[in-house]
This record gives sequence, C-alpha cells and structure tokens, in this order.
Amino acid sequence: MKYVLLTFTLFIFCCKSDQKEPAPLEIYDFMGIEPFLNREDSKTYVVNFWATWCGPCVKELPHFEKIQKNYKDDVEVILISLDFPHQYKTKLQPFIQKHQLTSKVIVLDDPDMNAWIPKIDPDWDGAIPVTLIYNASKRVFYNRTFTYKELESELKTFLSP
Repeated sequence: MKYVLLTFTLFIFCCKSDQKEPAPLEIYDFMGIEPFLNREDSKTYVVNFWATWCGPCVKELPHFEKIQKNYKDDVEVILISLDFPHQYKTKLQPFIQKHQLTSKVIVLDDPDMNAWIPKIDPDWDGAIPVTLIYNASKRVFYNRTFTYKELESELKTFLSP
C-alpha cells in the first residue's frame, strides 16, 4: 500500500510540473503603450481597453478573441488591461489563463490618467470598455460595448478596399 501511495504522489507531482507557467505580463506606462496605438503597417489594429473588474468588458472579450481568430492574417487584436497593479498576479494573470486569451494582452500602469486619456481620444471620459480600431489610412475610437456582429461590421469598414 505504501508503494501505491508513493507512486500516486509522484504521479501527481510529475503532472503538476508539466503545467504551463503563465507568460509574464507586459506592463507599460503610457509612453510604452503609445507604439501599440500608432503602428503604420499593412495590418488593421483593434485595441480594446478593459479590466477584469468591468462586467461589460468581460462580456465582450470573447468577441475580440473571435475577431483575432477569424481575421488573424489582416488584423491584430490588442487587449490593454487597466487592472489595478496590486491584482496583476492574483486576478489578471489567472483570468487570462482561465479564459485562454490568445490576443495580445498588455497592461497599462500609469496613474496620470488625466494626461494619457485625452491622448487616446479627446472625448473619452475614462469609462471602459472602449475600443480603438485603426490602420494606416483610418482611425476610429468607439466609446461603447460591442456584440460580435457589431464589431465585425465596424472592422469590415477598415478592411474594405
């Protein structure tokens, strides 16, 4: 019986060591985020500002994931988390793992919101979720939530010749 228990214990520890560690979070101040908001290549970028504590944000995340999957050759989805710094490891990282987010997730950690919010859009009041869709020739800021159909419809206006 001791050998069975020992074998079982070793099996459990071996299986746990095979689990994938979460990738470290990319954390930036606004200057570090700016390049993600101003790329000028052939892709269209869908940049969503969200947080794990924002119900409407969490509700629409699957739509962004589906856009990333369905348009991966032409579109890059970037999810910019505004989660609280003290919750990055305890809430944000587990959330990313649990929901298996495949879009690029980066964290904006810059307390000077009065300085950077108007740089993203002068009419933004700071409420989330908000989304910026842009490419080399067009840029639109959306201060609203999306259904998948609405998001795809807006995105198609950027992809049409």
